[in-house]
Formats: sequence, C-alpha cells, structure tokens
Amino acid sequence: MMSSSPDAGDGVGDGDMENLPLASDYASVASTFDPLLSASAAASASPPSPPAHPFTLTSTMSSSSFVDPPSYADVAGAGADAFSPRSLSASSSSFSFSSPRSARAATSEYSHIAVSDPETEAEPAATSLVPGSAPTYISYLVTSVRRGEGQRRHAVRRRFRDFVTLADRLAEAFRGHFVPPRPDKNTVESQVMQRDEFVAQRRAALERYLRRLAEHPAIGPSDELCVFLQAEGKMPLPGSTDVASRMLDGAARLPRQLLGEETVAAPQDVVQPAKGGRDLLRIFKELKQSVVSDWAGVKPPLVEEDREFLEKKEKLQEWEQQLTSASQQAEALVKAQQDMGDTMGALGLAFIKLTKFETEEAMYDSQRIRAADSKCIATAAVKASRACRDLNAQTVKYLDTLHEHLSIMLSVHTAFADRASALLTVQTLMSDLASSQLRIEKLEAAASKIFGGDRARLRKVEELKETIRATEDAKFCALREYERIKENNRSELHRLDRERKEDFLEMLKGFVTSQAAYAEKIAEGWETVTEETSRYARSSDTTAS
Repeated sequence: MMSSSPDAGDGVGDGDMENLPLASDYASVASTFDPLLSASAAASASPPSPPAHPFTLTSTMSSSSFVDPPSYADVAGAGADAFSPRSLSASSSSFSFSSPRSARAATSEYSHIAVSDPETEAEPAATSLVPGSAPTYISYLVTSVRRGEGQRRHAVRRRFRDFVTLADRLAEAFRGHFVPPRPDKNTVESQVMQRDEFVAQRRAALERYLRRLAEHPAIGPSDELCVFLQAEGKMPLPGSTDVASRMLDGAARLPRQLLGEETVAAPQDVVQPAKGGRDLLRIFKELKQSVVSDWAGVKPPLVEEDREFLEKKEKLQEWEQQLTSASQQAEALVKAQQDMGDTMGALGLAFIKLTKFETEEAMYDSQRIRAADSKCIATAAVKASRACRDLNAQTVKYLDTLHEHLSIMLSVHTAFADRASALLTVQTLMSDLASSQLRIEKLEAAASKIFGGDRARLRKVEELKETIRATEDAKFCALREYERIKENNRSELHRLDRERKEDFLEMLKGFVTSQAAYAEKIAEGWETVTEETSRYARSSDTTAS
C-alpha cells in the first residue's frame, strides 16, 4: 500500500492535488484511485488484514470496478483490436463467459440459496453455569427457493453448530460420494480477526457451502438438505433418511460378538463405520483384521480387485501434488501482481509530487516542459496501477479454480476412506464366519468321541450355527453397502473428470484472455507517454547530426 512509499507522509493533501494543472483524463482516473490523491490517508493506512482465502485480495475494490474481459472465442475471431482498452470498455457488457459452474447451478434443485443477516443470540439459560452470564452465539438467516415450488421462499435461522450437524448427517447418508467439505470452525482466526470481518467471512463460506451441496446431483434433492433449508425451529435434524438404511429395515439381526453389545443390534448398523462406545469390540475386531492383513501378510478373504479404481486413485494422488504446487504458484502470482500495482501507485504519487514541485518552482520553459512530462508519466503510472489491481481481481477470479479443486480432494479422500472401511467390515465378518465354522468342526469332532454325544458341546454348536446365520445376514448387508459405495465412487469419479475438464478449460481461457487484455491496456498507456515525449528522441537526433 502507499504507506510503503518514503514520501507518503510529507504533507501533500487533497487540496494541493486539486491545484495541480493536470489534464481532465488524469482527473477522471485519479478520482477513482483515492490512495494516490490522499497522502495523509496513505500515511495513516494500517497493514492489511490476513486474507481468509489463499487468493483473497487485500484490496476492497468492488467486483464492478474492473472490466470483465471478453471470452476467448470472441477475442479469437475479433482480431487484434479486440484487446484495445476502448473496445474492451465499450463491449464488456456484451461479452460473457458461459461458466460451467453457473450451468450446474442452473440445473440444481434450488434456484436460490443465501445466507445473510447474522445476529447475536443468547444460549438457553440452562446451559449457563453462572446466573446472568449466558454465552452467546451467531445465527444466520438461511433463505432458499426450491424449483417446482414457484416463488415460495423458505427462511430459517441456523447457527454454525447446525451446519456441523448437517455435514455429519450427509457423511453418514452419502458414503462414497464426494460430499463438499463444510467450512472449518477457525477458532484461531475468530480470536485474531475483527469480529465483523470474521462473521462476514464465515457467512460467505457457509453460503458457498450450501450452494455446493445444492449443485451436487445426489445431495441437492436429498431429504437431509431439504429439512435443513426448510424445517423451522431448532436443530438437530431427524435421523438419516438414506435409502440404504431404509432398504435394510426388517432384515436379520447382527451377532452380538461383532458389535460388542449385550443385545443383538439391527443390521443397518453394519452399513456405518464403528464409532466407539457400544461399537468398541467391533473396532478391536476390525483393527485385528487390519493388522493381520497388513502386517502378518495373511491375504484377507476379500480384496480390492478393481484395477481401474486403483489406477485412478494413484493418479489422483499425483494430481493432488501437482495441484498443490500450482495453487502455491498462483498465490505467489497474486502477491506479485498486487505488489506491482502498489509499486506503480507509489511511482505515480512520486511523479505527481515532482510535477507539483516543477510547476511551483518553474522559472524557465524547460522546467515547465519537464512538469508536463512528469504529468504524463504520473497519468500512465496511475492507470497502470489501477489496471494491475483490476487484473489481480481477474486473476483471483479465475485461478481460484485451483483452490476449489484442491478442497475437493478432501472429499475424495473421505469417499475412498468410506470404501476402505466398508471393505474392512466385510473382511472382518468373513473372518468371523470362518472362525465360527472352525469352532463348530472342533466341537463336533470332540462330541463324537463321547458315547451318546456331549450335550454341552452340541448345545454350543447350535448357538454357533445361529451366530453364523446372523453373521451371514450381516455379511450380505455389508457386501451390499460395499458395492453401493463402489458404485458411488465410480459415478463420482466420472463426474469429477467431467467437471475438472470444464472448470479448467474455463479457468485457462479466462486467465489468458484477462492477462492479454490488461497487458494491452497497460502498454497503450505507456505508448501514449512515448508519443508525448517523442521530442526527446527528435532533439537527440538533431544534436547527433
């Protein structure tokens, strides 16, 4: 910012700037670039707040303050003149990108989703240990319009905890899907940032999160999202409405030794990963199965044999590494362009002061000529500074695709972990079946050696056979869940490939077009300075001859 300039605070104020004999074109430019006109404001400017996003600019320039570049296809057919600033300004409203994300939003279940109006509310009195000191929280107004319901608008208030509950429900109901990750709690940022700024950033992140959910082909029309957006009153949401859980209702019972319960559990429990507590024994059994397979070298009864999936998984890991590197370089580019804009602004301010000095102290025509030349350089530098800032906003707009797809990789890892967890459950159940069958064979062999049979052993055999029947039912449910997750992975990988192609094509077209357009715009400004100072070249040629 301008405070980095050594001359930023020498007392040249707005009134002094207004008295400078600058042309009307500079005045129109400078009026939109206050930091160059107000040295006192520049001197008192505070350091920018840390960005909440890797590509967030510290500039507060509105999105309407820069010129949207034309589309790549339009520019390719329009010739070189399409990049000129005049044609760019005159035609910016007629050019537009057909954004793939906009197209996906147009086909989503909801035509409108917004998070707004943050309010501070007090926790219920029962949660406060000290009378009169109830803790507070921020709630947000969530409005939505669902397609097919006309213009009926639903409005509910939700707090961040409710978004966490929604994310947990979706993780249970849509195993194997690439569920968009919810915003983090950011406890540290909430302590170091200004409260209003933190709330504003969280509001924007929550709105972006809900829109990503609505665009998802499976989550968008789900009951979970509908209840969250439309059900009035306090959360939590009702239980999962996942189709797999409904499909398993009424099926056989699970063996108690698998789940570690005194009472036999419902079979739908096996379609969810173990979570401790009542699932503690199941966790130990699955951990044992994992150790036996990974460390003891014993081949499990069922292994991942989808070679196409394994190859895609490996390629995605390499893709994530390349994406991380590209995202870091994009951040560096944004910082460099912002520094360039600030440096150009400081240069423009320096030449403004030089113009003022030459004008006030002018005694000879040569000084007045230098003042006019300084004015030309100041005008070009101010225009270049503003173009750099506008270009940086465009760079953030397009290269943010890198950050978006990097965040998607979190969802990919979760979906693949769901698959591995489901496979481990099947392996554990199959191992239990083999173990129970072996015990039956040993008991029957021992009982056959006793005349008339051993009633205790035979009774134990019957119990084990009942356990095997229940375990077979559980294995059937677990296998069906595993196949469902595999199919979800397969469809999501196809969707990711398609959207990645669309998004990156849009990003590259937009980035290249904006870089070329603004480079042309900056070059035209310096060409004007070259033309206006061409007398130096002519005088040099005359002197040389």
